[in-house]
Amino acid sequence: MSIHHETVHKNFEELLLDEQLSLQINDPELLRILTNFTDKEVVPYGNLSKKTRMMIILASLIAMQTLDEYEIMLNRALNADLTPIEVKEIVYQCVPYVGIAKVYDFLHATNEILQDKGVELPLPGQATTTPDTRYIKGLEVQKQIFGSAIDQMYAQSPKNQLHIQEYLSANCFGDYYTRKGLDIKTRELLTFSIILSLGGCEPQLKGHIQGNINVGNDKETLLSAVTQLLPYIGYPRTLNAIRCLNEVIPEATE
Repeated sequence: MSIHHETVHKNFEELLLDEQLSLQINDPELLRILTNFTDKEVVPYGNLSKKTRMMIILASLIAMQTLDEYEIMLNRALNADLTPIEVKEIVYQCVPYVGIAKVYDFLHATNEILQDKGVELPLPGQATTTPDTRYIKGLEVQKQIFGSAIDQMYAQSPKNQLHIQEYLSANCFGDYYTRKGLDIKTRELLTFSIILSLGGCEPQLKGHIQGNINVGNDKETLLSAVTQLLPYIGYPRTLNAIRCLNEVIPEATE
């Protein structure tokens, strides 16, 4: 076990207190700024439940590759009634968007944290597809989320790139979106949070804004998600996400 992961087995409330104590001693002014802004201004905003807020933050932290903060927030999330299956499904949902190379460390850390809390692994399987059904089931989910846009994507794809569209249907949606543990609305909200946290993926972000609307996540919910992520992702990515949001769902004008 690495030195880094030995720290995972410390009491996580102790890790959080250590972090706060360090800021109190070395950066008290920054701690006041962070506490005032996050706890008094950001957290009360919007329509997300505490549980949903923790879920999108975990997904965002994976997208941004902030492992230490992820470990601390994962403990908070488990204390906020997230189940082990929900936590693992958040990690799995990140794979097709962040890439497995960047998710591995978070998967290993999640497993160690769950085992440290007495959770027996592997967890019960959540797959609902087989190698033979993953493409057709994934395509069904794609069309459920994006409608006729999927047929257009296939029709407009050059022949030498058609395999990417097929991968999207079978892998991204057939292997992940069809899993149990999280519903489609939650998975789309997580995907929105992942993509906006990655930055530089505005065309895909706009597509998933429309996808969220199609599955029942309204603009208020998406704006709430962006706002809750602001302290973690910073203003440039926040403003980019809001611009995309307003382009897809313009504000009503009097």
